[in-house]
Amino acid sequence: MIKAVILDASTVTDGDVSLEPLTSLCDTTVYDYTVYEDIAARIGDAEVVLTNKCRISREVFEKCPNLRFVGVFATGYNNVDIDAARERGAVVSNVPGYSTNSVAQHTFALILYHYSSVSRYAEYTGRGEWCFSKLFTHFGPPLYELCGKTLGIVGYGSIGRAVAKIALAFGMNILVNTRTVPENEPETEFVSLEELLRRSDIVTLHCPLTPQTDRLIDARTLSLMKPTAVLINTSRGGVIDENALREALDAKKIAGFGADVLTVEPMDKNCPLLGAENCWITPHIAWAPLETRLRLVSLVRDNLSGYLNGNVINNVVS
Repeated sequence: MIKAVILDASTVTDGDVSLEPLTSLCDTTVYDYTVYEDIAARIGDAEVVLTNKCRISREVFEKCPNLRFVGVFATGYNNVDIDAARERGAVVSNVPGYSTNSVAQHTFALILYHYSSVSRYAEYTGRGEWCFSKLFTHFGPPLYELCGKTLGIVGYGSIGRAVAKIALAFGMNILVNTRTVPENEPETEFVSLEELLRRSDIVTLHCPLTPQTDRLIDARTLSLMKPTAVLINTSRGGVIDENALREALDAKKIAGFGADVLTVEPMDKNCPLLGAENCWITPHIAWAPLETRLRLVSLVRDNLSGYLNGNVINNVVS
């Protein structure tokens, strides 16, 4: 039976999602978490490795000559040296689209944190302060309607499209900046990044991290945004210059920032956004609803099963 290793199972499940659909396919050793220095030794002579965040570098490929299949518990695969995989004829399979709905949902959770302030008003009632109010209501943090606001979407893949669909249901106007402009979308206006930043009430990022998008949002691009605008990031932390963003928040050049991702994860104690005002950050959980992770394991199983049966799918090595 083919030997397989799962390097960081705890990044996918804390026991609520079974990995049996995967472990039943191979002679599998499961590790909860693996530091980089132990990766090669734990893979050993295995042919298959499944991982979420462990870095499968050229060095790892060189130390593990039997390695022929890397299954990634994610859509992104920047933690795998694709050139090294190609040179060795290895397959690297990712899972595109598994978290589209959950990330789009979380994007609006971050937006509504600012626009509806539910958590802050719930804290007010939870402290018992409403009990002493003379009014039936309470005017605390400002509230805003999404209807009629302009949402700027940077990146228009499956998640960007799902976000646009939700925005239309809220009655929002939609601007999109993308490399490839689709046809027949009359409710969406496609514009340059600069125009999108100038006109949007909310800017939400859904682009991959590439050399072209690295620090796409910096001091210059932030300066184009409205002082009342909110920036949202559920893509990759590296698309934002976090030092420039902190300066913009401190100077109130934008109204707020909500994110599920940072340049360094977990959050570094020296992260410039730690403690910033009008800044709300969740710990990379947009992909993590139970239904989403069940789907993820099922799709990783499909990738692995395809490889074992000689019908490779979702191979990102071209």
